[in-house]
Amino acid sequence: MEVTFESLGLSEAMLKALEAKGYGYPTTIQAEAIPHFMQWKDVIAKAPTGTGKTFAFGIPMIEHIDPANEAVQGLILAPTRELAIQIGDELRGLLTYFQGIRVAVLYGGAGIGGQVKQLERKPQIVVATPGRLMDHYNRKTIRLDKIQTVVLDEADRMLDMGFFKDVTRIIDKVKNRKNLGLFSATISQEVMTVSWMYQRDEVEITVEPKQEDRPDIDQFSLSCTPLAKAETTLRLIQTQGYERVMIFCNTKHMCQRLSDELQRAGLDCDCIHGDIRQSQREKTMQRYREGKLPILIATDVASRGIDVEDVDCVINYDIPEENEYYVHRIGRTGRARRKGVAWSLVSNFPEQARLDDICKYCQFTVKPMVLGEDGMLTEEEVKPSVKPRRRLR
Repeated sequence: MEVTFESLGLSEAMLKALEAKGYGYPTTIQAEAIPHFMQWKDVIAKAPTGTGKTFAFGIPMIEHIDPANEAVQGLILAPTRELAIQIGDELRGLLTYFQGIRVAVLYGGAGIGGQVKQLERKPQIVVATPGRLMDHYNRKTIRLDKIQTVVLDEADRMLDMGFFKDVTRIIDKVKNRKNLGLFSATISQEVMTVSWMYQRDEVEITVEPKQEDRPDIDQFSLSCTPLAKAETTLRLIQTQGYERVMIFCNTKHMCQRLSDELQRAGLDCDCIHGDIRQSQREKTMQRYREGKLPILIATDVASRGIDVEDVDCVINYDIPEENEYYVHRIGRTGRARRKGVAWSLVSNFPEQARLDDICKYCQFTVKPMVLGEDGMLTEEEVKPSVKPRRRLR
């Protein structure tokens, strides 16, 4: 029998919010995690990106909040400010029909004054990066003693980024917590250590990238010379009529250069990478989220934690260095059970070898295509490899 949100025993306000957002059925991770969270159990979940993890812990956290109580009751820790902002937005979307539940988002690289104001409004849910949360704790602008649920999102990445000490210090200060959730794409040694130190009788959930949970993405490649990459990208976007595009480059320098070239060609695009001021990055992200910016160019720093529902197409301008990066990049499209398209531009033999390696590792099929002068796409004829003839001695 198919699990529905109704069968999970959710409140009327939550069901209305899910319906308004167009979510019909829970994904696997939501169907498995929500009941355990509702019963205050500790959960350790391994699930690929794009499977709906935020709702898996966000829905039960909201259901548990007592709006009459102005203390912080739910805490979500995230590795990056982009992800923290995105989780905050998703939670506010779920709160549309609830009264009196407030969310604050705290992260570094932004003025502390505005965040103190958010905390003065007495939020019951706080989403934070570990370093900035410790700043607020040390300034006594936040209390952690009434928190009931703590969730670590992208726990592997957070602990890998050197937040282990901060994270354990924070969990130690949440004296009265009822449950702890760890969500991770991979269960690293550090994630296991945190689980062993702080979880009791935890429920383990593993969501394999099954067909129905895997984003529905058509994957293609285009061969071109290194110098023709920008022009190929431009033609691809213009001829295929994509309205919301994400382009990934491996370096900050390439990101900026491509952005400048496409802007000169008349495309409305912008880029985010590590050298751009945080306030500027947020403005760019906001424009992209609201649909006011059609093309976003980013490095892998930004590839996780950007959750925009209807990205038409992802373009790998550079083939990523890591197999995992490829999965995260293309996972920005084909979300929420919509169809997506991913293109990879291949300009030399090492890039082709890397793409082949990614396909083998991820069990993906990437079709080589040819983009004609008229904008027509046709399948590239793959020449059979010729076996070397054995020389007779």
